[in-house]
Amino acid sequence: MKTAAKRSLFSTLWVVLVLLSTTAFAQDEDKSKRPSPPAKATGKVGNTTITIDYSRPSVKGRNVWSELAPYGQVWRTGANEATTFEVNNDVTVEGKALPAGKYSLFTIPGENEWTVIFNKEPKQWGAYKYDEKKDALRVTVKPKKAPKMTEQFTINVNKGTVAMLWENAQVDFKVAPSTGGAQ
Repeated sequence: MKTAAKRSLFSTLWVVLVLLSTTAFAQDEDKSKRPSPPAKATGKVGNTTITIDYSRPSVKGRNVWSELAPYGQVWRTGANEATTFEVNNDVTVEGKALPAGKYSLFTIPGENEWTVIFNKEPKQWGAYKYDEKKDALRVTVKPKKAPKMTEQFTINVNKGTVAMLWENAQVDFKVAPSTGGAQ
């Protein structure tokens, strides 16, 4: 085989190898095998659909409110990618207006009050690049003792109430159809 032909064959094989390896890396990760698996909470309030995509970390004997989601610090409200909150119509959250759209859902846990944050940048990993300037809405709610210990972080949507449960805490916030006069 001539040298030019060998080079051409080698170049072709190299390109094929690079394309195959790139395709292999581009495959979607199986997120269900993560230690904090993905979950979805959905519900309706009036004609509005509420969709919350999040990951479910577990307590695993750890101190949640000092190790995993420390009081006074912005938390991604789950694990892995930031939790997203999506509504297909304008709504009010705790009486305050929130336009239809998809948001990152962050929280600032506290012993006596939590801040629930709807941020205009839905595609984020964790809260590492959280930017307060991109907040669409912040509301303050009171936590309460959960009816039972919840090992794995859980979000439920029921009749316009979003309930977040983890360890011995429960934090609820109300979502209602917009009437056009919300603050």
